[in-house]
Amino acid sequence: METAQVMDAALRKAAALWVAVPGRRGRLVWALWRDGSVWVAVGGDQEVPGLADGQPVTITVRSPTTHSFLLETPAVAHLVEPDGDVEAALRAARLNGPATWTGVYRLDLP
Repeated sequence: METAQVMDAALRKAAALWVAVPGRRGRLVWALWRDGSVWVAVGGDQEVPGLADGQPVTITVRSPTTHSFLLETPAVAHLVEPDGDVEAALRAARLNGPATWTGVYRLDLP
C-alpha cells in the first residue's frame, strides 16, 4: 500500500502518530493528514523537542486498532501559518482538550 494511503487510513481513525527529530526520541502527537502532508500543532501540552523549520524528521504510524507498526517514513518539517480550514481541522483533531499552540508545522513526505 502506498504511503499516502496508509497515512490517510490510519489518521482517519486515530489522529495521532510519532514524530522524531534526529538524535531524539519520538514524541506521540495529535496530527492531521491533509493535502498529502501531516500537520502538527506544537506548544502548550504538545512539544516535539528540536523541531524547527527545514528539520528532517521521522514519522511513525501505528494501527489505531491493533497498535501494530504500520509505517515509518522520513519527512521535512516546515513552519507554516495555517489557513482557516486547516486551523479548524487541527482544533477538531484535539480530542482531549483545548487546542492551544505556538506553532504549526507541515511535515512533507518525500
